[in-house]
Amino acid sequence: MICSLAEAVQAREEARARGALCALANGAFDLLHVGHVRYLRAAKELTAGGLLVVGVNSDASVRASKGPRRPVMPERERAEIVDALRWVDRVVLFAEPTAEALLKALRPDLHVKGTDYTEDGVPERELVAALGGRTVIAGDPKDHSTSDLLARLRGIL
Repeated sequence: MICSLAEAVQAREEARARGALCALANGAFDLLHVGHVRYLRAAKELTAGGLLVVGVNSDASVRASKGPRRPVMPERERAEIVDALRWVDRVVLFAEPTAEALLKALRPDLHVKGTDYTEDGVPERELVAALGGRTVIAGDPKDHSTSDLLARLRGIL
């Protein structure tokens, strides 16, 4: 379900009330590919059936980090596609350059990042620890990227 941050916090409270773990994964998810799918499936598995909230970067934040030609797909469409994955329980759009505001509001048990990070390299790692959570790396090796996919498409079009 695509929802507001307040609704995601409510879902987290409900999950905690039943003793379930809550995980936050986040990213641009521009042109969803198998690396994204494997990352989100692994994030859900880490919750042992708990709640997976996915933060999807707004169009403006993607442009700021990846350049003026990105994202390829608008934020609402990217959120809808991520929401369609069976492992995803809630999707929240966010405009900040990092996931700090999401983390402060959600206070997840796990902040799950893809294998393009190391635990020590996650910028929000110290915040997550201060909030009582853990930073975890999940997914398959970083053999897939939207940037690489776009480069390949430009080469054949």
